[in-house]
Amino acid sequence: MNKLACIFLASAALVGAAAAQTKVAVVNSQKAVLETDEIKKAQVDLQTKYKPRQDAMDKLQKDLQDIQNQLQSGKLNQLGEQEMTAQGQKKQRELTRLQQDLQEDVDRDRNDILQRAGTHMQEVVKKLADEKGLDIVVDTSNTVFYKASLDLTTEATTAYNKAYPVK
Repeated sequence: MNKLACIFLASAALVGAAAAQTKVAVVNSQKAVLETDEIKKAQVDLQTKYKPRQDAMDKLQKDLQDIQNQLQSGKLNQLGEQEMTAQGQKKQRELTRLQQDLQEDVDRDRNDILQRAGTHMQEVVKKLADEKGLDIVVDTSNTVFYKASLDLTTEATTAYNKAYPVK
């Protein structure tokens, strides 16, 4: 009888624990971060920062097109063609180098910005979870189905903008 009572009490405790509601929410972390004012401003800042280099590359492309047109015109003698070809090859190497350097610099800056913003967003989501008494917050990228009412993405973006205002 004593053993039966222990089993009954243990199963009652398990049922009680299972009946306790776990509060869950979901967030699209990537969308939440990309929609923050900080990221939008950073995109504009990056475009402004790298515009002179992009303009230089555009000019080199135009120069290369002009060289190509002159070579195709048939008006150049053999020496002129050799000089234009050499000049075109030099400009092409310069353009390739500029493109690679620009891409590396943009990628580095973008990754730094996104990493910092991602860390800030995690802090914001944790704070939201504490305020709402949530037990679990799952990223939508790992979720097959969820009710829209569980989505914190917009709230997370708003809270982020409030916690980290753009200057």
